[in-house]
Amino acid sequence: MEGNQSWIAEFILVGFQLSEDMELVLFGIFSLLYTFNLLANGMILGLICLDPRLHTPMYYFLSHLAITDISYASSNLPNLLANLVKHTKNISFVLCTLQMIFNLTFASIECLILVVMSYDRFVAICHPLQYTVIMNWRVCMFLAIACWACGFSLAIVQVSLFLRLPFCGPQKVNHFFCEIQSVLKVTCGDIWINEMFLFAEGVFILVGPLSLMLVSYVHILWAILKIQSKEGRKKAFSTCSSHLCVVGFYFGIAMMVYLAPESSHREEQKKILFLFYTLFNPLLNPLVYSVRNAQVKAAFHRVLQKRTV
Repeated sequence: MEGNQSWIAEFILVGFQLSEDMELVLFGIFSLLYTFNLLANGMILGLICLDPRLHTPMYYFLSHLAITDISYASSNLPNLLANLVKHTKNISFVLCTLQMIFNLTFASIECLILVVMSYDRFVAICHPLQYTVIMNWRVCMFLAIACWACGFSLAIVQVSLFLRLPFCGPQKVNHFFCEIQSVLKVTCGDIWINEMFLFAEGVFILVGPLSLMLVSYVHILWAILKIQSKEGRKKAFSTCSSHLCVVGFYFGIAMMVYLAPESSHREEQKKILFLFYTLFNPLLNPLVYSVRNAQVKAAFHRVLQKRTV
C-alpha cells in the first residue's frame, strides 16, 4: 500500500491496438471528419448570426447546439489525433481531468438543449398564438443559461468525487480518451459512490429528458394531425422529424453506454460507440438541420448572393 497516491503524473490510453501505418490512416480520416465538424457547425453559427430571419428561438437554441458539438469534439479529438501521429498513448493527469470535465459538461448540455428545443417545437405547434409570449427572449436566455450551468455543475460534482480517490499500479485506461467510467476502473479506492452518482446523473440527464420529449411529441403529433392545410402538416412534420432523428441517435447511444449493465465484453463495443459518437454525432446536427431545413438553405443562398453582389 506504500505505492498508493492520490496524484499521478499521467495515464496511458490503451485505445485500439493498431499498427503505426493504420494509426496514420486513421489520423487522416479523423482529421477530415474533425475539419468537417468545425466547418459544418461553424457554417450553422455563421448563418444564424448573419441572417436576421434566423434570429428566432429555434435557431437560437440550434446555435447553442452547434457550439456544444464543436466543444465536445474539440475536447477529445486533438489529443487523440496527436497520439495517433506521434504513436504515443500518454495523457497528463491534469489534461485527463480537464477532458473528463469537458466531456461530461458538453454531453449533459446537449441533452438539455435538445429537451429545450423539443419544448420550443411543442409551444410553436400546440400553442402558436401564444408562442411569442411564452418563448420570449428573456425565457430563451434563461433556458440556455440554465442548460450550461446545470451541465457544468453536474460535471464538477462527478470530477470532484473522482479526485478524492487514490491511485496505485499501472494507470492504463482502456479507452482512447479519458471517459470517466474507464478512468474509475484504474483507481484503488471504493468507487460505489461515483458509480451511484453516475447512474443518478444518467437517469436525470437521459431518462427524464427523453420522457419529457416523448410526451411533448405525442402532443405535437396530435396537433399536427389536426392541421387542416396539407402544406402546414408537411412543414410541421418535417421540422419535428429532423429533431427526432437527432434525439434518437444521441439518446440511443448515451443510454447504451451509461445505463446498460457493465461487462468485459461490452468494453470494446463502448469504445466503438464513443468513437462513432465523437466523430459523427457533431456532423449529424448540421446535416439534419441544414439539408432538411428550407429556412437554413434559403439563408445560405441569401448570404452567398450578398457576397457575390
